[in-house]
Amino acid sequence: MFSGIVEEVGTVAALGRVGGDVALTIRGRTVLEGTRLGDSIAVNGVCLTVADLDAGHFVANLQPVTLRLTNLGDLSPGSPVNLERSVMVGGRIGGHYVQGHIDGTGRVVSQTPDGAAVVVRIATPPEIHRYLVPRGFIAVDGASLTIVEVLPDGFTVSLVTHTQHHTTLAHKRPGERVNLEVDIIAKYVERLCGPSPGAGVDLDLLRRAGFA
Repeated sequence: MFSGIVEEVGTVAALGRVGGDVALTIRGRTVLEGTRLGDSIAVNGVCLTVADLDAGHFVANLQPVTLRLTNLGDLSPGSPVNLERSVMVGGRIGGHYVQGHIDGTGRVVSQTPDGAAVVVRIATPPEIHRYLVPRGFIAVDGASLTIVEVLPDGFTVSLVTHTQHHTTLAHKRPGERVNLEVDIIAKYVERLCGPSPGAGVDLDLLRRAGFA
C-alpha cells in the first residue's frame, strides 16, 4: 500500500532482458534507506518487488502483463521515474490509499500555466473515465492528485509548485503515456451496487446510510 506522495525522482539505469526476465534497474537514494530484498517500491505508481539492490541502485523484474498495461515499457536509460516506498504501519498518509495496481494508461493532452500552478489535461479510455469525479482522487504515475474537471474524454489536474519540482509530471509532453490508478473506493462501491443476489447492498441502502 502506498499514499501517492512521491519521495524522490529516480533515474532508469538499465532496462533489458536477464535470462527470461525483463530487469529494470533504477538509481535512487531516499527510497533505498531501510529497504531490503523483497520490499515494495512504487515506480511511476507500479508496485514492484526489490529483487536486488546496492548503495545506489535497485533492480525489479517486470512481468509481461506489467509491460502491457503500464508505461514502464516506454522507459529507457536516463528516463526519470517517480518513486515511493510502501507506507509503514502508523505512518501518515498524505495523499490517499494507492495500491500500486495500475488500471490503465492515459495520455497527456496539454499543459497550461495557471498562475504558479500548471493544469494538465489527460485523455483516458472509457474503462477509467467511468470512475472519475470532480474533486475525487486519482494517482497519475504514482502521484496522488485531485481531479479538477471531468471532461468527455478525460480529466484535468492542477500541479502546485511542489509537485512540479518533485515529480516527473510537469515535464511530460503531449502524447506521453501516464499510469492511472483510480480510487479503490469507487471500484468497491461499483462492485457492491452491481448484480449480486443476496448481498443486500444497493444504491437505496447507501443513500439511507449517507454514502450516496
